[in-house]
Amino acid sequence: MIDRIINTKNTKDAEVVILNAPYEHSVSFGGGTIKGPQKIIECLDNYLELFDTELKCEPAKKIKTAKKEITGLKNINGEKASKKISTEYQKLFNDDKFIIMLGGEHTVSYGALEAISKKENPKDITILQIDAHQDLRNDSGDYSEKKDKFAHSCVMRRAHELGFPIVQVGIRTYSKYEYEYWQNNKQTITVFGWNGKEIPINKILESIKTKKVYLTLDVDGFDPAFMPGTGTPVQGGLDWYYGLNLINKIVDTKNLIGADIVEVSPQKESALTEFGAALICYKIMAHKFKNKLIS
Repeated sequence: MIDRIINTKNTKDAEVVILNAPYEHSVSFGGGTIKGPQKIIECLDNYLELFDTELKCEPAKKIKTAKKEITGLKNINGEKASKKISTEYQKLFNDDKFIIMLGGEHTVSYGALEAISKKENPKDITILQIDAHQDLRNDSGDYSEKKDKFAHSCVMRRAHELGFPIVQVGIRTYSKYEYEYWQNNKQTITVFGWNGKEIPINKILESIKTKKVYLTLDVDGFDPAFMPGTGTPVQGGLDWYYGLNLINKIVDTKNLIGADIVEVSPQKESALTEFGAALICYKIMAHKFKNKLIS
């Protein structure tokens, strides 16, 4: 029997559910994120080594992992997509599954966070956002003829309105509207801008005041050298090992209640981005269940 990371057919029997949300509607530059989740799954299923060189074990042998795809997301607006995602996410979250959602554009994160807010107090959960962009616009009206409050560029604004505090890492471009919103909400939005100097990870950890954390990773938060396949790449960004170390330490020191990886736009000439996203996904799983692996 072939060893696989996704090793459980029924989500009821799983500890981890990889939730695919192949949604793309409001991308403002490059497209293709709708194909991201499936490409990441292919890497998880076929190309990753099961052996974790850091933990010196095969996490997949001890973690029951299933996958589920949210269907019916094609050709609907962001608000409707968010409601559909929220409904499907809530079923799994209420069943105490650890969910790693794969996008799609960043809009999908709102559906997950809305579902979580129905069971948990958002003020008790910090969103750690690794991203090149703040995504704090109120709508897309400054760059699109149609004002969309559920565009990918607005997802963190909507999440903040739910009551979640936010810590942003890797930010290196934003609009004046986002800047103004951040400045008016500095008590609940902490920004670690990126200008080529690595910020001590402990400083980021200290900025998170809650025990519970939700991780949202837009792959453009990494330097494009490591994650070139994304809709809106920006020069600079997190180094690969710095980013992995940050994610591992967050999972090890906080109670990670969920995560998503978004904005993977597969390239014909390179599978680097989806492979990297799959590896991060596996690392999150391994560190979330670290105690089980070393017992």
